Amino acid sequence: MSKKAAAAGAVATVRLLVPAGKAAPAPPVGPALGQKGVKSADFCKLFNDQTKHYIQGIPITTVITVNPDRTFTFINKSPPSPWLLKQAAGIEKGSSQPGVVDVGTVSLKHIYEIAKIKSQDPAFEGVSLEAVCRRVIGTARGMGIKVVH
Repeated sequence: MSKKAAAAGAVATVRLLVPAGKAAPAPPVGPALGQKGVKSADFCKLFNDQTKHYIQGIPITTVITVNPDRTFTFINKSPPSPWLLKQAAGIEKGSSQPGVVDVGTVSLKHIYEIAKIKSQDPAFEGVSLEAVCRRVIGTARGMGIKVVH
């Protein structure tokens, strides 16, 4: 079997960060799905319908599975931890020198709430909430955000 024939029968996966309720056939959605032969307008309509309960513009991690017949399915995950931490700390970006310069603070209550959101993702299935909290704390420290009691 040639490489082209093998590629034609393969299932492709596309990961995108799309603003809730604002998916449009423009970049990054259009080009990423166009390369796989999927009509981006179909995806955008379905995605916007599924994310209408979110505040518009929140970045949603989406994993799109494209089948060989150009049909697709997708899974929406929660917003990325760094985005949630920046919102909780009220900052625009993380520290350029984490561990040396703190750019903001979050409380353990913020960490717990973020961990509750993240624990609903398929990647955290079967992981304790405490372990998810530790991971969020690690992300916060890596961004230069101080965690206070």
